[in-house]
Amino acid sequence: MGVNILWSLLRKSGWQNIFKFCAMILLVVTFSCNSQGQSNNENKVQSNERKAGAIRLNYSNGVRSVLEDSKGNIWFGSYNEGVCLLHDGELRYFTKENGMSDNQVRSIYEDKKGLIWFECGIGISYYDGQKMAVYEARDFSSKNQWKLTGGDLWFKTDETVGYNKLEGSPGVYQYDGLKMSYRAFPVTVKPENNFSYSISTPFVKGKNGMVWIGTYNAVIGYNGKGFKIIDNESLDLTKEKRSLHIRSILEDSKGNLWIGNNGIGVFKYDGKETIDFTTEQKLKKGDTKGNSLERVFSIGEDKSGNIWFGTIESGVWRYDGSSLKNYTKEDGLESNHIWLIYKSKQGELWFGGADPSGVYIFNGSRFERKF
Repeated sequence: MGVNILWSLLRKSGWQNIFKFCAMILLVVTFSCNSQGQSNNENKVQSNERKAGAIRLNYSNGVRSVLEDSKGNIWFGSYNEGVCLLHDGELRYFTKENGMSDNQVRSIYEDKKGLIWFECGIGISYYDGQKMAVYEARDFSSKNQWKLTGGDLWFKTDETVGYNKLEGSPGVYQYDGLKMSYRAFPVTVKPENNFSYSISTPFVKGKNGMVWIGTYNAVIGYNGKGFKIIDNESLDLTKEKRSLHIRSILEDSKGNLWIGNNGIGVFKYDGKETIDFTTEQKLKKGDTKGNSLERVFSIGEDKSGNIWFGTIESGVWRYDGSSLKNYTKEDGLESNHIWLIYKSKQGELWFGGADPSGVYIFNGSRFERKF
């Protein structure tokens, strides 16, 4: 009925008016579509801007550890301000007031049951999906019974450095999914040097089943049968001249073990021999007028096999197998201290910094802040 009436009116108005009417309708529809498209584009831009700038960690002293868990959450451990959980775009902070053993979070792991574990400056904490708590149970009855059970997690002693009376000697806690057992290192140490074998890095699982544990003056590897120890003595280093001060370790995709030190640079162990990589590349302070590769606190490998080194005072270095390139504040890297390099589940490297705190990514040409 409505269509017949409209058609009758249009016939009476003449074909010229019909044409004008149709043109007007077309303009209205076109303008409406364009406006809607422009509005959608503006919403997308605003959404992207929110995603890019809304999530900023509220830390002042540095991001020291990171973990993406199996549920899609991201955990950020700080130097001395607890841990932060990123869940569904919201940040939630935990400290000693919320059940943690300490506010320094050196390493974060997830076990086979989905529990999140935090290696703190003092003690060990965990999160069960509902609450944060201190894990206090310890087994000291089998200190010399080293073994690998698969899925093991390894933690430093309960002290900031050294060991307590129950631990008795330098060592490491092994959590096999059932209990936390103390394992004593097969080393002899003088009482005044108990700092030497204090754990200083997250543990690393190697390709051949070797578990690497970094301490300040040695890297200790265990494969279920025996030990490989890389220390000052094996490298013919003396404390009077230069000594290991290990702050980072990485086993790359080719099986090379990289050892970063605070003061004497990087060593590389290929399974047979260890070379002084920093000296080989002539990147000691005395060899270069610019940044050096001596104070290395983090090491990572990207999807292309490049090795990255995070330093204090000298920015970030990328090694492509033949040459090194240095990135600094001029390349968008705000932080002067890169605590960690973490490979995300998508293969993206995240650089955790201090001064100022934050997590950064490399976009192919420059660094930019991610969190």
